[in-house]
Amino acid sequence: MTTLSRRGLLAAFAATAVTAAPTASNAFGFLRGAGDIRRIKMYSGRTGESIDTIYWIEGEYVPEALKEINHFMRDWRTDQKVVIDPRTVDIAAASHRLMDTGEPYMMLSGYRSPATNAMLRARSRGVAKNSLHMKGMAADLRLKSRSVPQIYAAAAACHAGGVGRYMRSNFVHMDCGQVRTWNG
Repeated sequence: MTTLSRRGLLAAFAATAVTAAPTASNAFGFLRGAGDIRRIKMYSGRTGESIDTIYWIEGEYVPEALKEINHFMRDWRTDQKVVIDPRTVDIAAASHRLMDTGEPYMMLSGYRSPATNAMLRARSRGVAKNSLHMKGMAADLRLKSRSVPQIYAAAAACHAGGVGRYMRSNFVHMDCGQVRTWNG
């Protein structure tokens, strides 16, 4: 009889979770009906706010939790918010589970208004003109207990979107766009 370790199960979850969303019928048999719960834990050093919410239960996103996430990941400079693509949250949550830590992410940037993106772009050449942040499809995250290479490796292992490693600024960019990786 083959047994799956917790890490093996988490790796399988991370590799399939994002592509399996949003319906449980797409998930592999061992995940279907198995009490699949997805949780995201983050805080913002900019606003002092934190979020610790279960946003997916047994194949369904939880609308109230997604509204909380949309508010939390708003552009703190303009207080504007958009609907955050839940696939981005899935990538962050799956990466977090792979790293096996209880520490919440520090979110540096979620949604960015076009004005905020233009201002940041004027200050840094590392900011994309058509950033997925402006579509609610990206997050810049860090953990005190994990290095940038560790976070980057966990996010890249999901094979679910873009992952950028920013060593000097000490964060990892995760998005639900095309699968790609880069060093910033």
